[in-house]
Order: sequence, then structure tokens, then C-alpha cells
Amino acid sequence: MAGHYILYSARGSGGVAVEAALTLIGTPFELIEAPTFDAGQRKDGDKVLAANRLRQVPALVTPDGRTLTESAAILIWLAEQHAEAGLAPGGGAPDRGAFLRWMTFVSSAIYAHYWLKDDPSRLVADPALHADVDAKIQDRISHCWAVMEAGLAPGRYLLGDRLCVLDLYVTVVSRFRPRRQRFYAVAPRMGEVVRRVDADPRLAAFWPERYPFFEGWDRL
Repeated sequence: MAGHYILYSARGSGGVAVEAALTLIGTPFELIEAPTFDAGQRKDGDKVLAANRLRQVPALVTPDGRTLTESAAILIWLAEQHAEAGLAPGGGAPDRGAFLRWMTFVSSAIYAHYWLKDDPSRLVADPALHADVDAKIQDRISHCWAVMEAGLAPGRYLLGDRLCVLDLYVTVVSRFRPRRQRFYAVAPRMGEVVRRVDADPRLAAFWPERYPFFEGWDRL
């Protein structure tokens, strides 16, 4: 299929936010399932090497053959390339600065922690310390969500009354551990927004397939 996007992603990963954006945009894309965040997934991770030397998803190959990595960058770029979908404030919009600020904040202050959280042995050799590392990272993630909550004045969505890729990004990343109950506790107004995105009828078939709910998924 010529002239389409190729997306390296995985169920339950940050790449799901990019999948959701492409779904709302309505453009065709080829999905290459490449989970890389658990031990023993070397073969799956190797699929990504051609697009991302870090062996991480998401990675997007554009219809003209260019490669983009980093979930926030991909989401911002897609929203700009498909402005007709209305998934980001335009360059002259009053909330453009807030949009860029919080997209970058989620990426750097929250999402970046999961490289260590998924496998503490990457930096901490002693397995006896891994539980403490995990707990401290969860505390830091929760604190950063609280900082974002304090810096926003949400409407129906995080930046007002129109859904944008920031809403998709937060909806997905807030599903990661420490999961939603803690997120709801520290960011109750943002919690209302992500519940709204969870229930968006345009994504009713998408969520169960790409980030399915399970018993206790939104608990600590």
C-alpha cells in the first residue's frame, strides 16, 4: 500500500496515543506490532531497529519515507500535518504555548521515567533495591501529574472545549502504573477529562483492541 503511514507500536504502550490520533484523523496506516518494554522481547524490539536505534515504540514512517520518533513529537507533527482534524491549537492560537508546554512536560517529566521503571536493573544492579526504586518513581510521577493539574484550567478537555492530541497523550500515559486511581487522587479535574476521552464514541472500538481494560486496571 503506497503513500501510507507505517507505525511501530504495541498494545498498552505510549504508541497507542499515536494510533488513537491516526484513528481520529482517519488516515490509513500500517501497524507493526513491536512490544519492547518487557524482558524477553528482543525479537519484537528488533523489528523497530530500522526506524529507531533505541528499539523503542512508537516510531512513525511517513508516506514519503521519513522517520519520526518520540511520542510527543509524532503527535504534534501529525496534528500539524492534518490540521483539518482540529487536534491541536494552531500557531497563532492563544493556547498554543500551553499545548507545547504540556506535551513536552508529559514526555520529559512523566513518560521518561518508564525506561527505568520498566526495568530498574538498567541502572540499579541490586534487586533488593528495585521495589524502592519503583515506589520512588511512582511518587515522582504522581507529583508531576499534580503539578500539571495545578497548571491547567480544563474545560471539557485539558485546554478547553475541543479534544486535542494532548488529551489522547494524557489518557494513555495515565493508564500506566501507578494507574488511574492515584492519578484521579492527585489530578481530579484531569481525571474527568480522561474519562471523557475513554468514553469517546469515535474510539469505542479502538480502546478495547489497543489498550483493553482489565480487572483492577485503574487501581493502585
